[in-house]
Amino acid sequence: RRMKVRANAETPNDARVARDFGAEGIGLCRTEHMFFEADRIIAVREMILAEDKKGREAALAKLLPMQRSDFEELFRVMSGLPVTIRLLDPPLHEFLPHSDEEIGEVAKSLGVDAAKLKDRAQKLHEFNPMLGHRGCRLGVSYPEIYEMQVRAVMEAACTVAKETGEKVTPEIMIPLVAKREELSILKERVDAVALAVLKENSTRLDYLVGTMIELPRAALTADEIAKDAEFFSFGTNDLTQTTFGLSRDDSAAFLPDYLRQGIFERDPFVTLDPDGVGALIKIAAEKGRSTRPDIKLGICGEHGGDPDSIRFVEGAGLDYVSCSPYRAPIARLAAAQAKLEKSQDDSTA
Repeated sequence: RRMKVRANAETPNDARVARDFGAEGIGLCRTEHMFFEADRIIAVREMILAEDKKGREAALAKLLPMQRSDFEELFRVMSGLPVTIRLLDPPLHEFLPHSDEEIGEVAKSLGVDAAKLKDRAQKLHEFNPMLGHRGCRLGVSYPEIYEMQVRAVMEAACTVAKETGEKVTPEIMIPLVAKREELSILKERVDAVALAVLKENSTRLDYLVGTMIELPRAALTADEIAKDAEFFSFGTNDLTQTTFGLSRDDSAAFLPDYLRQGIFERDPFVTLDPDGVGALIKIAAEKGRSTRPDIKLGICGEHGGDPDSIRFVEGAGLDYVSCSPYRAPIARLAAAQAKLEKSQDDSTA
């Protein structure tokens, strides 16, 4: 096998399962999953409801030790293997209650007026949240959120590096970038916080800052984006959605018709579309390497555990796939088979 196989994991248990199944690191840690935990959702909602930066920072200060503890556990379990941490991605309304009953309960626990909470939830509601105020756009509007997360990541890395003596190399991923300028602005903030933490802890360790390529524009301008990105992780779930103009959540109603009539040979959310989505991945890989020859490239969508998709990724020359911990054995086998098939094809040619 040439390609590395990583796992998508946010909890120590998932990370341990991934290690047991032979995963060689974490390719996607979705930090928003940590925000939904019962002991921290209140602080998240308090942050969202804050009327100014000072109020948001007060709520984020409550979340900082929780996030730091999360990352410490992941670094310990991975024991020196790479861990890619995606900064907050979903729109903020996903963290707020929606029914009147839920709103009443949350308002009571936060000590705020229920009408005020309902009004805030309505203002945050988006008609098309997948293409709305999410990903790096949140970081641009509310940089203090990403700054808290980066501080948590780096403090955790310093702690575990000192504790274990092992190399800890966090990979900090900024999601949903469409233009280099977005990444440039946010990378500057990430570096400022990271370097401050290293200085405070009198520690030296390497870290990477990269992005998730999940928009066609990002793929087509990857040479520009690679000037700031040290790695690309292809978010093939959203890249499939934005390339086809399909909603992953809603298309199940008509995809069977498309499959039955031969419009789609396979469900594009299960097996990577090589001609459209795959072409964008190849373009991005080529352009990224033209700017930064040593750029690290991988995929972290659901396709990372699909054997036919892995065959495509091997052909495209990416460095790794990341999948569910329980699919890591399948991915390892598929990656080895894909390497063998490519070698046989090359020798025949």
